[in-house]
Amino acid sequence: MDQEIHKTRSLTHLDIQGQAQMVDVSGKAITKRQAVAAGQVRMQATTFAAIEAGNAPKGDVLGTARLAGIMAAKQTAQLIPLCHPLPLHKVEVQIEPDPDLPGYQIQASVITKAETGVEMEALTAVSVAALTLYDMAKALEKSMQIESIRLVSKTKIEN
Repeated sequence: MDQEIHKTRSLTHLDIQGQAQMVDVSGKAITKRQAVAAGQVRMQATTFAAIEAGNAPKGDVLGTARLAGIMAAKQTAQLIPLCHPLPLHKVEVQIEPDPDLPGYQIQASVITKAETGVEMEALTAVSVAALTLYDMAKALEKSMQIESIRLVSKTKIEN
């Protein structure tokens, strides 16, 4: 049964020759859409304590990572080949300390009014925020782990 369904279902990112293509969303209605993504950066307790105390050699680790996540969301179409360039109406990146890891929980929320969703923008924001956090703190520890980057939700918002 699954094979039959797979044969009748067309993959919208492939053309008739099986080549990758950007999906035509011009026939879809413009709707308000939101996506939320999350991830975490795990580190040693001493690294976590240094960041929390503001003692990282490169300066404001969390502020820089948050800003990098916002900027990355706006660049998603340049980074991911088949993503549509979208007007982003809101990008919010939150980085919360989690002493139980120890490390930081990162969450990004992105809102647009467009024909397609913003899950790739939210995932890109989390990914780049995590990478920036790593970069800002790598002088303290190179064994930090970026983990569990995932889509939390994808919704259409009724006006």
